[in-house]
Amino acid sequence: MSGLKKIMLAGEGGQGVQSVAAILSEAAYAAGKEVMYIPNFGVEQRGGVSIAFMQISDEVIGSPKFDDADIIVALSDRAIERVQMYVNPNTVYVYDANISDAAKAKLPAESDVAKLQEIAAHHIANTELHVRVFNVIIMGAVLGLTNIVSVDDVKKALDHKFQAKFEANPSLRDMNYTALEKGISLVG
Repeated sequence: MSGLKKIMLAGEGGQGVQSVAAILSEAAYAAGKEVMYIPNFGVEQRGGVSIAFMQISDEVIGSPKFDDADIIVALSDRAIERVQMYVNPNTVYVYDANISDAAKAKLPAESDVAKLQEIAAHHIANTELHVRVFNVIIMGAVLGLTNIVSVDDVKKALDHKFQAKFEANPSLRDMNYTALEKGISLVG
């Protein structure tokens, strides 16, 4: 990775936005990176908009907040609205195909961002893997777009976060690893 990456993940409470940010932050920190992660969500754990502001760098991070994002991942209709002010011509903007047509109409024009990419993470989680690994697919997409840390570092962070669950059911580890790789392939 070269330089600072400003990443914004946004979705509905319950979609795992904060889990993705926490695991990526842990992986980056363990890899020796400078990390800043600020969760932003309402009092409702499900049903409210959940946003994670992350900065990952090889150098000291100067400020906890940022005005524009290098990467935006929007996972819901309301998230599309909430992230608009962080878009700039250098932003890579990823959104889930499951959002409504009305929300798609509010996406930035392709000419207004560096890249606008739709991914079918929700569909893949529901039809190919399991609904509970939707957020791990998203994590893979962020990893594939940024290369902020290695896949092995993220797998170690996943193992740490879900150690008890993985020990009780090793197939969960395999499913999460598959979801991570699937997410990377969606943006590759």
